[in-house]
Amino acid sequence: MEKIDKLDRQILNIISKNARIPFKDVAEECGVSRAAIHQRVQRMMDMNVIVGSGYHINPKILGYNTCTYIGVKLERGSMYKDVVPEFEKIPEVVECHFTTGPYTLLIKLYARDNEHLMELLNSRIQEIPGVTATETLISLRQSIKREIPITHLID
Repeated sequence: MEKIDKLDRQILNIISKNARIPFKDVAEECGVSRAAIHQRVQRMMDMNVIVGSGYHINPKILGYNTCTYIGVKLERGSMYKDVVPEFEKIPEVVECHFTTGPYTLLIKLYARDNEHLMELLNSRIQEIPGVTATETLISLRQSIKREIPITHLID
């Protein structure tokens, strides 16, 4: 695999803060041509260093006021391959992680309110075959959201 050099890190640092920044502005800040930026970004996409781009949607504006993390215990850890497709059928589930520790899976979901959350827990999540227990943690406020540090990467 090709290495990520200082210029790549500089580009990543800039575009991770604003994915909509024009390449000409990135080029100007980096002191290289726009073509060089385009080639570097394309190469990093081909290398899977950059995996997608898009907009961040504010769930609260869409009526999803409750952000929740749910620790899920399964009968057997190997059941995750049957349970994950069931979580994929629940649109409010936005993340699912197979974890170590007290839970087999950790999911993140958005609900409209506590009543909606209770419906999701009781009627959907806890009804999935193999789910033996859940623990719900409601996020009161997200204090930090950022990408991994780019400038600390080693050559």
